[in-house]
Amino acid sequence: MGFIKEFKEFAIKGNVIDLAVGVIIGGAFGKIVNSTVNDLIMPPISILIGNKGFVNMFVPLNEKVRTFVEAHPNASLEQARAVGPVFAWGNFATEVINFLILAFIIFLMVKAINTLKRKQEASPAPDVVIPPTKEEVLLGEIRDLLKSKPNL
Repeated sequence: MGFIKEFKEFAIKGNVIDLAVGVIIGGAFGKIVNSTVNDLIMPPISILIGNKGFVNMFVPLNEKVRTFVEAHPNASLEQARAVGPVFAWGNFATEVINFLILAFIIFLMVKAINTLKRKQEASPAPDVVIPPTKEEVLLGEIRDLLKSKPNL
């Protein structure tokens, strides 16, 4: 029974919920970065290196794949992999670019958050004056009355 209670406390804590939200947003953001790389950055690069597409750049690793690629010069990476092993350097380079863009954007976000935190820590906290309770006011009045009439 203690394990379930402990798990509930853990799962309900704000940190776990924040982490879950972060993972969901990160997944969606990862798709945006993938689309940016695959749909906006890589097509111009593909035009420069040929119409095959950067992701589809590979080196055949056996004679069977080499023969297939010679017969089908515009074969995709998936088609070549179906025939045999390939060294898929274009796909790897695309994934590295995705990672670098994502890491740079996360760096910028963390830097912005740290800057905001520093500004918040540097600004002085406003003085909060807590008004006295009714009891404190009444006791103060009684004290003042007793001070003003020393003969009682």
